[in-house]
Amino acid sequence: MAYVPGNLVQTSNGNGYSTYRYDSLEATTLVDIDGYFNNTDDDLNLAAGDLILVVDWATAVRTGTISTWGFLMVMAVDANGVVDLAEALVGVVTNTD
Repeated sequence: MAYVPGNLVQTSNGNGYSTYRYDSLEATTLVDIDGYFNNTDDDLNLAAGDLILVVDWATAVRTGTISTWGFLMVMAVDANGVVDLAEALVGVVTNTD
């Protein structure tokens, strides 16, 4: 699959850094591939130091079941807009109540 524009939203901004949330049907480990996000092709404004919270949905985005989540950090953006992401910190979703 590929980046879905409506699924990335900026949730905060401060001191020149931004935090985003991205909802996906793909695992965070697939989203963290360099070039998945592209500032030029996708009309984004990601910058080094920004954080992206990825919520992985097992079924339908926003209405299905959440499978995992992960944090990605933007390491760099090259001259072509390709976003280089650090390896993901992935968490497991549990609901014991």
